[in-house]
Amino acid sequence: MINADGTRLLSRRVHNDEPELLELIADVLEISHDALRAVDLNHDGAALLAGLLANHQQPVAYLTGRPVHRASGAYRGEGKTDAKDAFLIADQARGRRNLGLLRPGDEIAVDLRTLNRLRAQLVEVFPALKHTWTGRSRVRSHC
Repeated sequence: MINADGTRLLSRRVHNDEPELLELIADVLEISHDALRAVDLNHDGAALLAGLLANHQQPVAYLTGRPVHRASGAYRGEGKTDAKDAFLIADQARGRRNLGLLRPGDEIAVDLRTLNRLRAQLVEVFPALKHTWTGRSRVRSHC
């Protein structure tokens, strides 16, 4: 958790476990009721946290992986760590105003998760598809 100036207010490792997440939610609420929560996943690993926050009427912003990846080079430190990623996500959420909120059960979110799952399965079977979807295809067609 960081404040508007980027100063760390709370930083600790938390397992994806309901009691630990509930304790974290309570600790954040003690510091601020207006804190913006942000995640870079909208499924799997973040599903429990998003559900618990929704049950506590706490909105969760979603920061897509692409901006997180692009921004990671601008932050100090070598390598990828959970602490670095958490600070990067918090700092990016602090400075951005165009973040969408996760809404559990939202039809669009469910559809996007389904499409992403299907895409991941297709890429497992046909790895070359990844290059065509990212615009880095090496195969050129001539007519």
